[in-house]
Amino acid sequence: MCVMACVAPVAGSVSVAAAEPVPVYRNAAVPVEERIDDLLSRMTTREKVLQLNQFYIGTNNNVNNIGEVVNGIPAEVGSLIYFDGDPALRNAMQRRAVEESRLGIPILFGYDVIHGFRTVYPTSLAQACSWNPALVSEACAVAAQEARQSGVDWTFSPMIDVARDPRWGRVVEGYGEDPYVNGVFGAASVRGYQGDNIADSLKVAACLKHYVAYGASEAGRDYVYTEVSPQTLWDTYLLPYQMCVEAGAQTLMSSFNDISGTPGTANHYTLTEVLKDMWGHDGFVVSDWDAVKQLVAQGNAADMKEAALHAFNAGVEMDMMSYAYDHHLEELIAEGKVSPQRLDDAVRRVLRIKMRLGLFENPYTPEVPDRFLRPASRVTAGRLAAESMVLLKNDSTATLPLKEVSKIAVIGPLAKSKADMLGSWHCHGNPDDVTTLYEGIMNEYGNGAEVRYALGVDKDGDDTSGIAEAVEAAAWADVVILHLGEDYRWGGENASRSTIALPAIQEKLAEAVAGTGKPVVLVLSNGRPLDLSRLEPHANAILEAWQPGVNGGDAMAGILSGRINPSGKLAITFPYSTGQIPIYYNRRPTARPFDRQGLYQDITSEPLYPFGHGLSYTTFEYGTPKADRIDFVADDTIEITIPVTNTGDLTGDETVLWFINDPYSSITRPVKELKYFEKKHLSPGETAEYTFRIDPMRDLAMVDGTGRRILEPGEYRVLVADKVLTLNYKGEKLSR
Repeated sequence: MCVMACVAPVAGSVSVAAAEPVPVYRNAAVPVEERIDDLLSRMTTREKVLQLNQFYIGTNNNVNNIGEVVNGIPAEVGSLIYFDGDPALRNAMQRRAVEESRLGIPILFGYDVIHGFRTVYPTSLAQACSWNPALVSEACAVAAQEARQSGVDWTFSPMIDVARDPRWGRVVEGYGEDPYVNGVFGAASVRGYQGDNIADSLKVAACLKHYVAYGASEAGRDYVYTEVSPQTLWDTYLLPYQMCVEAGAQTLMSSFNDISGTPGTANHYTLTEVLKDMWGHDGFVVSDWDAVKQLVAQGNAADMKEAALHAFNAGVEMDMMSYAYDHHLEELIAEGKVSPQRLDDAVRRVLRIKMRLGLFENPYTPEVPDRFLRPASRVTAGRLAAESMVLLKNDSTATLPLKEVSKIAVIGPLAKSKADMLGSWHCHGNPDDVTTLYEGIMNEYGNGAEVRYALGVDKDGDDTSGIAEAVEAAAWADVVILHLGEDYRWGGENASRSTIALPAIQEKLAEAVAGTGKPVVLVLSNGRPLDLSRLEPHANAILEAWQPGVNGGDAMAGILSGRINPSGKLAITFPYSTGQIPIYYNRRPTARPFDRQGLYQDITSEPLYPFGHGLSYTTFEYGTPKADRIDFVADDTIEITIPVTNTGDLTGDETVLWFINDPYSSITRPVKELKYFEKKHLSPGETAEYTFRIDPMRDLAMVDGTGRRILEPGEYRVLVADKVLTLNYKGEKLSR
């Protein structure tokens, strides 16, 4: 049957023979589930199985071999990872699926659009430090527009793995150490990618990854076993996924890691009992790359056939690049090891997303020549870069902002590095699109100050021959801007590091430059918290700029000059040294808090810069928090307000972080838990009211190892800045 011939005759036309009626599954006016029922009834087992496989297309292809590439892929395949940035190859492959396969089911094209497509904005870890979810949604909408107009319907983003070991390279891809923060920013990303209607030609389907507890990576190594108790699984790792599923995320990706003996890709409890049965998620789960096959290496399956059986029956609907389902699923069905009902449910979930995306009605991507780097998109990238940067240090001489300077030395291996500003997973980002720190300084000061540049040293290695030139430039200058940090390849997947200190050669450069006695402003670009114990004494001020994307240079320069008042706060703890890892703010109480027992004997046990730390060029004064009730019952809503006044001379943004503490409970709780945050813009002298509306079951109750929320009678504390407000629950113990 030719799919394209199955159209109703044009009104008033004369037909020799009656045209075949439009199949129900092609009628957009029919409810989606009825369309899927009709399509399933027409599909063979082989056609169903192929819908559950994802291959790839678009690497090293050119216009001369498109036909060869397209013909080498089954027209009935469910999904392709699309590495190209041009819709032409995508449309050629889609045309084969829609016009040459028996049923004409469109292909779903996915890609890792992590922090921008061509307009690259800051990495996810940096984004969390902005404390501005609305701005992150705006940036994700830019990424969705560029991706969809380039042939990508589906992004493998956001990553919401709670991560507390910065030796793990993938810490850069998530939103830090706090479950709630990951949930809020993950949900904001989902809304930005998907909008109100993912069939919109400017939207894409989101994919939450990596489900679940991948961020509990043992010793910062990738792909390894993770030991997570049931209570910690619910208390820490599942929360952001639940928040993002509730926000409407269409798909999830299973994780590489083994979760307490059962790999994430074969974990029926997380994939089916929690995700589908408890949370009611009706989209599908895709494996990570080759993850089904890796069940063999993990000792969960004897061979690929058994791996396919375990993953599919656990709840993984789509196999990414293992070639396990296409080779073995039909045989498993014939043997009765996979039920026809499970097969149909899996295919239904894939088809549901395709129909929601409108691919049956609009399978092709129109050519839009001006889809990248639009002026408004670059403005968004610049705003997010500026708000993500964190002023870690500004000494008593108030080194920053730099005013009335006539001679500036810009030094360091990152100062002119364009690629490193993009960070890992930068999709189709082009270094030529990037503004570096040096260029930003020239834009900011070029007409009013003399600027000299010296490389000093490379990012790594042992060549110190350039240090002398750097010292000479520093001695000449009024102030030194020293730009150090990581190569972008040091972060991301398979990028574990044994130490989070920068290479010794960069520390040598900092020591030599500081030896001139000139003020040193250290600017850092990196994808993880760093061990700054040896660098911090050499810097009068430190700006954590992260890997800020295409407009990072102007944002950095704007903060250094004072044109932009820094407002970022850390979403992840900076340890004093690598030896303190893991160190994070929401730890549980120690058994011996008295006399400072149990602490390190050779170094401090405190972090260098804690979660929530971040300086401003103005000052803020917090008033007294007030609650509309102190005693409450479970169904009450408690409204707490606190006045915050800008007591400085500059306009600034202040983020108020609201924590709770349950001092005594049947399941011990962290010393404090973030439950809400709010960022506001305040003029000098202005006072704003910040409000936290507490739902007791949501914000005060604890969670047990089955996911039940439990509210116990007694005292609860609300912590904001250095203020404490005590509430009292007067009701009975409740469990929901």
